[in-house]
Amino acid sequence: MKPRLTNPTLIAASAALLAGGAVTANAKVDAIDGAGATFPYPVYSKWAQAYKDEKGVKLNYQAIGSGGGIKQIKAKTVDFGASDAPLKQKELEKAGLMQFPAVMGGVVPVVNAPGVAKGDLTLDGKTFAKIYLGKIKKWNAPAIQKLNPDVDLPDKKITVVHRSDGSGTTWIFTSYLSKVSDAWKNGPGHAKSVAWPAGVGGKGNQGVASYVNRIKGSIGYVEYAYALQNDMAWVQMKNKAGGTVQPNIESFQSAASHADWKNAPGFYMVLTNEPGKESWPITAASYILMHKEQADPQVAQAVLKFYNWSYKQGDEMAKNLDYVPLPSGLIKQIRAKWESQLQGEDGSSVWPPK
Repeated sequence: MKPRLTNPTLIAASAALLAGGAVTANAKVDAIDGAGATFPYPVYSKWAQAYKDEKGVKLNYQAIGSGGGIKQIKAKTVDFGASDAPLKQKELEKAGLMQFPAVMGGVVPVVNAPGVAKGDLTLDGKTFAKIYLGKIKKWNAPAIQKLNPDVDLPDKKITVVHRSDGSGTTWIFTSYLSKVSDAWKNGPGHAKSVAWPAGVGGKGNQGVASYVNRIKGSIGYVEYAYALQNDMAWVQMKNKAGGTVQPNIESFQSAASHADWKNAPGFYMVLTNEPGKESWPITAASYILMHKEQADPQVAQAVLKFYNWSYKQGDEMAKNLDYVPLPSGLIKQIRAKWESQLQGEDGSSVWPPK
């Protein structure tokens, strides 16, 4: 990790170390650096501004996609990586990393189809998959019309919009499609990047939102906050239990309520196609990745202090963007993992701060 010597106390402490003395001063870290998922970026931005106002510590976060976040934390060019695609325990161990969830939310289909208003259109998983496979090509196709008998669908070509970068949002989306469609599972499959059979690619959630807003007849998928912020027409979905649900915090919470975090090694959890008539079928958690051995424990503590503050103070900001804050029992488990897994080079625990 790069040194942070912007604080006079830290400079003095470092000078003492160079002179052969021990660092005993309580140095302050003024900024922390993270990179990765665009899915949680809207709520991280809110938390970052409020945290800077209250604590004076700046979060520099590059929303470059989950694939980029994983690469950067493995390369140790940031203090933490962020990914919507959790790493399995074996990969975490191989890279010397630990992960913990930061917030939960939903991926939603968004459309720009003439005459189709927000929340009017209904899709089920199989029909959604056929659209992304390029097998359903027009909005007034019989399969879509059957699900929407009261909607006047246009006789217009569908343009599919997907992500062009390595994306946790794509990982969540293709997880869902692989669970509801054998053709998708055995074709493009489930990954952060896939060989898309049709459509155009946008970079980040914002890139997909921008394309859908510009292209008449298009359909895309974005984290819900991007649909809200861009005033986009979203789609309601038929879920695993046969219920028809709108995307909102209640339907995301319903899906999240089925998560068994206590029996999830490395907090690896997939929340797509969960049971429950009220459950949104494309729900997910977003994760933070950090190295278990920390060369600069004070920087690691600064990252953990930010997320600890977000868990305590950030719930309302998250809810206002329809993200789902983590339950208190899960936060307790996360703090225990911080204490047991994150250490300085001398083996001392990074958390809680002394």
